[in-house]
Amino acid sequence: MIFRRGHGRFKEDTQAEGGTVVTFVPRLPWRKSAIVQFERSIPKYQRVLFYLLLAATVLMGFFLFYERTQARDRLAAQGDATPLSAPVSTSTESFTLDLASDGDGSVTAVQRQIALPLEPSVRARALLERLVAEYALPDAKHPLASGAAVDDVFLLKLPIAVPTPDSTLQAADASQEGELAVINLRGSFVNQHPSGVEVEMLTVLSMIGTLHANFSDITQVRFLVDGQPKETLAGHIDLTRVYPAIDTTVSAAQLQTEGGPQ
Repeated sequence: MIFRRGHGRFKEDTQAEGGTVVTFVPRLPWRKSAIVQFERSIPKYQRVLFYLLLAATVLMGFFLFYERTQARDRLAAQGDATPLSAPVSTSTESFTLDLASDGDGSVTAVQRQIALPLEPSVRARALLERLVAEYALPDAKHPLASGAAVDDVFLLKLPIAVPTPDSTLQAADASQEGELAVINLRGSFVNQHPSGVEVEMLTVLSMIGTLHANFSDITQVRFLVDGQPKETLAGHIDLTRVYPAIDTTVSAAQLQTEGGPQ
């Protein structure tokens, strides 16, 4: 027998011994009739808006999961499995930088403590990059735009063998000794370099002098831009010639009068 009372019902169960057990069964608040009443109490437009938001949330979740999977696959495809060599700790050493000054048109040797790699060509490139970085400082006397300036520095043993008409190789000039440093400048650096005879000459002289001061084997210097010959640095100083690696810590005005390094 079942008796309904308020929010539940009493259920009587007759047992074999003749006794009666009364059990209270509460009425669940979320029965179908209660849900229907709840939905009827909300305006239709609000119910529609709720279901639209719910559907948009579910779709957004699927979209984000898909994009995350695609991004992970792209990163995995671009991964480089080439093993990296262990970093080698290098201590700082004292090096000479030939710094130019636009004020008096001179090049002055200064000492800097720099940690450089051991491989000579990489060492030369890092040293020139440090030189150009000095010119990007706020108080630089020869201000240049910041950013990477040198792509590579190639060191070639002199004399350099050149091909002959009969397809054999012979030394271009047996009297040449030492190494030729080929400085491959970045096009972005050249494009942003200030134009003018003196400012261009100071940049060239400071690079030549820095290599001369730190690499005794370098006797000649040649410039390229993005791997190709270029007529001038920024419209004035010749980049097609081969410069001797000399001490440039003298008055640039005097060198300009003499026609530059010979």
